[in-house]
Amino acid sequence: MNSVDEVVLKVEGVDLGYSTLQVVFDVSLEVRKKELVGLVGGNGSGKSTILRAVSGMIKPWKGRILFKGEEISGLEPHQMAERGLAHVPMGRQLFPNLTVKDNILLGSYLPRLRANRERNLEKVFSLFPDVKKFAQTEAGALSGGQQQMVAIGRALMLEPDLLIMDEPSLGLSPLYVKQVMQAIRQVADLGFPVLLVEQNIKQVLQFSDRTYVLENGRLVLQGPSSELEGHPMIRKAYLGL
Repeated sequence: MNSVDEVVLKVEGVDLGYSTLQVVFDVSLEVRKKELVGLVGGNGSGKSTILRAVSGMIKPWKGRILFKGEEISGLEPHQMAERGLAHVPMGRQLFPNLTVKDNILLGSYLPRLRANRERNLEKVFSLFPDVKKFAQTEAGALSGGQQQMVAIGRALMLEPDLLIMDEPSLGLSPLYVKQVMQAIRQVADLGFPVLLVEQNIKQVLQFSDRTYVLENGRLVLQGPSSELEGHPMIRKAYLGL
């Protein structure tokens, strides 16, 4: 078990919502160095709302969010990026008329990153050889799975201390779902901690180290993914077994 000082992200007892509608109730979770952590649940369970709070898009009603030991609950998204948090949004959000290479380079917009742009670009290309083949192709011409790898590559250009990903398998064919999940596992194995939000619980349990399960805004299960895979509730509610 990793020690407490290796905790990169710590969410402590947060309540979250929009206007007067509470969506998340007293949720706590953490991500440690070199971990791929899954946050899973059905539509409307509160997964993406938690990501928005972590990345500074919304503020917690209650509780605290700590990133690298610093409370970040009041920071804006650009301040989170400056501190080393990279968010790969749902739907990828690439610029379809720009080349793959230019889309990736957009991830290195912070002044401190410009000196390392070419070196980091080569790292991305070595991680995703298929992406390198399409470097001069317009991003809009790529398949959904290839675009997702471009979006991950763009996030890695930030040299992140934490990568958070929102539904990366959404809309992908089963073949590309597996490829994207394998790519995310590779990223974690390189030392980038990842918080992965997904509905595809079977894939998450296969590739992640630990998983948190949300239902109706509340945590109902958590633990090592290898153990949760055989849990009766998971097998019945999510795997249809």
